[in-house]
Amino acid sequence: MKKIEAIIRPTKLDEVKEALNRIGVRGMTVTQVAGCGLQKGKKGFYRGSEYTIDLLPKVKIEVVVADSLVDDLLKVITDQVRSGEIGDGKIFVSPIENVVRIRTGETGDGAL
Repeated sequence: MKKIEAIIRPTKLDEVKEALNRIGVRGMTVTQVAGCGLQKGKKGFYRGSEYTIDLLPKVKIEVVVADSLVDDLLKVITDQVRSGEIGDGKIFVSPIENVVRIRTGETGDGAL
């Protein structure tokens, strides 16, 4: 099993959720986060004064899937969010040793 963490633009969330549903991914955790990468924030003007926003709003999607779904999931997410611009996001893949469904006590792939 693998845990996929995708940090994306908030405007792309609905597209990613729909695409994940199409490939059979039903469970996910979505968190509103703020961060910066290569963008290093952005500058704006308010009433003639310049200000800098160092941390930009992003959305983090977390999904745990069987190893066999990882490549499909990565392709689906990148296809939905890639614009070619700085700030498209990042995807992290981490191994998961075990999972337990608390309600039934199921473990491993059966608990997903």
